[in-house]
Amino acid sequence: MRHALVLGIAAAVAAAAPWPQAAAQTPDPTAAEFDKFREIMEQDNPAELFEVKGEELWRARRGPKNASLEQCDLGLGPGVVKGAYAQMPRYFADADRVMDAEARIVHCMMTLQGFTYAELAKQPFSSLVRTPDPVSLVTYVAAQSRGMKLAAPQNHPKERATYETGKAIFHFRAGAFDFSCASCHGVDDKRIRTQPLPNFTKPDQAIRAVQGWPGYRMTGGVMHSLQWRMNDCFRQQRFPEPGYASETVSALLSYLTVNANGQVYRGPGIKR
Repeated sequence: MRHALVLGIAAAVAAAAPWPQAAAQTPDPTAAEFDKFREIMEQDNPAELFEVKGEELWRARRGPKNASLEQCDLGLGPGVVKGAYAQMPRYFADADRVMDAEARIVHCMMTLQGFTYAELAKQPFSSLVRTPDPVSLVTYVAAQSRGMKLAAPQNHPKERATYETGKAIFHFRAGAFDFSCASCHGVDDKRIRTQPLPNFTKPDQAIRAVQGWPGYRMTGGVMHSLQWRMNDCFRQQRFPEPGYASETVSALLSYLTVNANGQVYRGPGIKR
């Protein structure tokens, strides 16, 4: 009986109607203060340290093949980093799949440098004592698209199919509490505690799914990528977490990024 009651309450919360229109028209002073604090902090953004580390890793000869990543093709040609992040996820013929930036970097570390997937997936996310190399690498790559408009392509059939898959994942309700991504981010004017929740189905709000990632987490003092963010969302929904650099995450990021196409990406940022 108690379990059924908890599930019933959770389902009711997930399906709750948006806040009244008056709330949407009233500026949120708490959110405004957080935005102001973030702007001040980003004047001396610790993410820059990870950008520098990532550039060093990009150029370093490493792995069983003793090779650098300077021939890694991020979609604009081997070794071209400028603007690549803003145009991903995208289809890569050599892998015959759509990849987000971190998935592509992992692919290059495997094919060019000889690292195994098991090595890279063993501890893929940052902790207080360790920042995995792909996190620093994707921070460096992302920084090279700072100030550019997002332009994730939808030209290849697999790019369009991946977008639709990501859309289906975003709206799929399941798990112990019958949640989906859309439960929090599919309607206007929702919030969790002091945190306003943007509606990622709208182009002007979808940018907030991408903006500031990779991000330096002030509450933990570590750098996180969108791979971590997506996995943590699945965890919070009580879903099984996807495998590292999986097609599931790339599909979800494709949906979110394409929705935000045309918006300006400001580069790696700060998250509270």
